[in-house]
Amino acid sequence: MLEEQDIQTYYFLGIGGIGMSALARYFKQLGYDVRGYDRTPSPLTRELEAEGIEIVYDNQLTGESVNRQFRTGAVKIGESVNRQNTLVVRTPAVPEDQEIYTYLREHNYTILKRSEVLGLVTRQKKALCVAGTHGKTTTSTILAHIMAGSHLGTNAFLGGISNNYRSNLLVNTNSPFVVVEADEYDRSFHHLHPYMSVITSIDPDHLDIYGTAEEYQKGFDIYAGLVQEAIVIKKGFTLNSKLSTLNAKLYTYSAEEQADFYADCITVQDGEIYFDFVGPDIRIPQIRLGVPVWVNIENSVAAMAIAWLNGATADECRQGVESFAGVYRRFNIHVKTDKVVYVDDYAHHPTELNASIQSIRKIYPQHHFIVVFQPHLYTRTRDFATDFKRVLGQADELILLPIYPARELPIPGVTSEMLLTVNRGTGESHNVVVEKSELVDYIAKRVQEIDGPVAVLSLGAGDIDRIVPQIAERLESRD
Repeated sequence: MLEEQDIQTYYFLGIGGIGMSALARYFKQLGYDVRGYDRTPSPLTRELEAEGIEIVYDNQLTGESVNRQFRTGAVKIGESVNRQNTLVVRTPAVPEDQEIYTYLREHNYTILKRSEVLGLVTRQKKALCVAGTHGKTTTSTILAHIMAGSHLGTNAFLGGISNNYRSNLLVNTNSPFVVVEADEYDRSFHHLHPYMSVITSIDPDHLDIYGTAEEYQKGFDIYAGLVQEAIVIKKGFTLNSKLSTLNAKLYTYSAEEQADFYADCITVQDGEIYFDFVGPDIRIPQIRLGVPVWVNIENSVAAMAIAWLNGATADECRQGVESFAGVYRRFNIHVKTDKVVYVDDYAHHPTELNASIQSIRKIYPQHHFIVVFQPHLYTRTRDFATDFKRVLGQADELILLPIYPARELPIPGVTSEMLLTVNRGTGESHNVVVEKSELVDYIAKRVQEIDGPVAVLSLGAGDIDRIVPQIAERLESRD
């Protein structure tokens, strides 16, 4: 087994993933040789390459065996990298039969999951983790921003690109803290060593991994037992573990009712949201929400609770929340004119979709409302089809893309057409499934055909983000 002190090179399989890229950047900044593989180039992989990280893609493997390419150095591993000092980090999104992964296994490289490597990092720092079905990316990014601007400082591994830092990674070698988004997929968060944790929600998801809602709940119970000092859990969600089995003190938080930490005196003034942060022996009055989206009230309360428990001051908590600029693809407004508003969001679970749709309805109640959704995973589409139809039916019209498969093979009978529904607006006549190549033209055409202001909301965790700039450009130029 490769010892940590012997590692010279980190090789990432699936380096373009948001979590993998953060780890890659971290070890690059620490001075290691970092290289990797991904299926296709993306804006994120191009950024990594600009930072000096060598990446190989599938199209560079076509026509020759991987073994031959390794020998010639095209993959930048094999004979060009000593197996004795290379740690391979993989994501479950890379299939078992992927050529490079097969080669590395056959040649006895040391291979760890991303979650195992992140677990090693959390052993070395006080890990402030954020777990939950929804909200963990935004909450962890707010927490990281508060801590980074405070006298405490922090390192951070985030599940999205912070608009404040243009990165999913913060490095501060002088700080004893690390903020980590604790991912429940594949039970990854069981490898972490949390000092404190937020748990935002325990709505069932990833049933392809857990099988049942009960097993999903059990996964969080096991995770909670790993937390050393304190758990801040959204009020209304419970842990099935007996509290005597928990090492950590349990707190609740809420934006809607009193809890150990909660929001009070919420007001909306000229499109801005203000609230009081209330906790044990603390009240911070009239904080202005940096990103005025209703769900960010509770996200900010949770983040401030953890920051406060670790010694951040009231002024540091206020400054962090008020200067928070959001997360890429978390309710990002790309176009805002008198005629059209275009918002893009990463939401892909029915509960997340509902939060985004409700936010649009509250902010733009007079607009004709078009929802564009790319379903993510065949299993999720199958398991939550009824909930998806109910939530998507709140739009005036619905545009669906084919299901993004990610790590899955197709399931017979499971298609985007399952989610077409009668909605509250123009009826089914404009509820359609279109190919990604046709989407920009179709949206532009529909917006032109509609009299009055239009709000367009694109949603999904697949690759719909690749065409968001094109949609924005076309809608910005609408007469």
